[in-house]
Amino acid sequence: MFLTISTTGTPERPATDLGFLLHKHPDKAQAFSTSYGTAHVLYPQASDEQCTAALLLEVDAVALVRRGKGKGRGGAPDAALAQYVNDRPYAASSLLAVALSSVFSSAMKGQCAARPELPARPLPLRIEVPALPARGGAELVRKLFEPLGWTVTAEAVALDDHFPEWGDSRYVRLVLEAADLTLAEALRHLYVLLPVLDDAKHYWVASDEVDKLLRAGEGWLPDHPEQKLITSRYLSRRWSLTRQANERLELVRLAEADDTDVAEIDNAVDEESDTEEKPVPLAVQRRDAILAALGDAGAARVLDLGCGQGQLVQALLKDVRYTEIVGVDVSMRALTIASRRLKLDRMGERQSSRVMLLQGSLAYTDRRLKGYDAAVLSEVVEHVDLPRLPALEYAVFGSARPRTVLVTTPNVEYNVRWETLPAGHSRHGDHRFEWTREEFRTWARGVAERHGYSVEFTPVGPEDPEVGPPTQMAVFALTTATPSPKEEKAA
Repeated sequence: MFLTISTTGTPERPATDLGFLLHKHPDKAQAFSTSYGTAHVLYPQASDEQCTAALLLEVDAVALVRRGKGKGRGGAPDAALAQYVNDRPYAASSLLAVALSSVFSSAMKGQCAARPELPARPLPLRIEVPALPARGGAELVRKLFEPLGWTVTAEAVALDDHFPEWGDSRYVRLVLEAADLTLAEALRHLYVLLPVLDDAKHYWVASDEVDKLLRAGEGWLPDHPEQKLITSRYLSRRWSLTRQANERLELVRLAEADDTDVAEIDNAVDEESDTEEKPVPLAVQRRDAILAALGDAGAARVLDLGCGQGQLVQALLKDVRYTEIVGVDVSMRALTIASRRLKLDRMGERQSSRVMLLQGSLAYTDRRLKGYDAAVLSEVVEHVDLPRLPALEYAVFGSARPRTVLVTTPNVEYNVRWETLPAGHSRHGDHRFEWTREEFRTWARGVAERHGYSVEFTPVGPEDPEVGPPTQMAVFALTTATPSPKEEKAA
């Protein structure tokens, strides 16, 4: 994909001043690495009368797929249609917009150390984009660019020149011309409106995109007649970010109307004192729920199975009711981090006698885990392949047989409430599955019946009336003191 930026000049004001503004010498062809390929800057022509700079972006299609595949972030647009064969290497999109801001960052900011008077000077500009995806057609292209002072030529590209009856594609050949815009203004217009017209981004849209939009839209976006459409599309229709951007743009409009600064209007909050109650992280709510359940069970000797980096073990150590705490994990790296978190090497003798970290796999029985009051599997079962769950089930409930077992796992039905989680993705890349509330209860009731436990369920986190809580917890209580004959035979 590529675009060209052209200007004209005179011997007194040569067109090659464009090289100073772009910080790229007209006599050189330069290349710049990007996350998804290589950007090239070259000048097809450079004279006092006419100067054209071209930005050509070579997209690495494999890198685009690898960076987006299965991670929930950075997914390539149209990847559902085809991963390796799509329009991303050829059509102007957010890939080109990001390359513009990276390669021409100083020009976009209006900075030129060598010729500080140049950035504020309007130039006769001509910008050409041979292939621009335009969801909304040529008419929308004109609605977006003409209010900014551009003369727009948007020619629809036929789906196939040999079959005109098929009609037009969603692509246009775009030419923009203006006589009284600065180069910085032109680049900022392109940076925002290229992905808006494509209506897709190659990376995950986070909260910092609001700041990027407002910086690039300074001076033109607040009063643009299509401001709501631009904001919504640029922020990938994430309603919370769109609302935040619109509120900030409204402050800008009010400040301009009152001829004052935004800070003087937006002064309702004293930054010296934080009066807003911060939400409690779900991990803390989950840990508090586990501690409450262990307290209700009267447990003193506790296993943290799949202890990870030792957060729960650390919390248990602060309560003297727990006389023996054992953290178990298959990962030595996690156990090393847990040891550092707990400061085991500097812990006093009395405290250190209460805690022990063990390496072990929950897919196998382990005599070291027998005889404890309670065992906790917090966000563990979803990391186990489904065919191996019966092995974990027997190792915990059939062999170790603690009096109380607490199991927490994500409620997949709640995932639709996570704004930052794309549809169809798990909350963590290592999750082998995520259960609905009914699936979790069916599994837990089967475990309880097979191994002589009763089970109750409790929500963790705010309970949504439609999709339930973000985390679900099962509390198992041993009702049969000895293993069944079937379990003894298996042991």
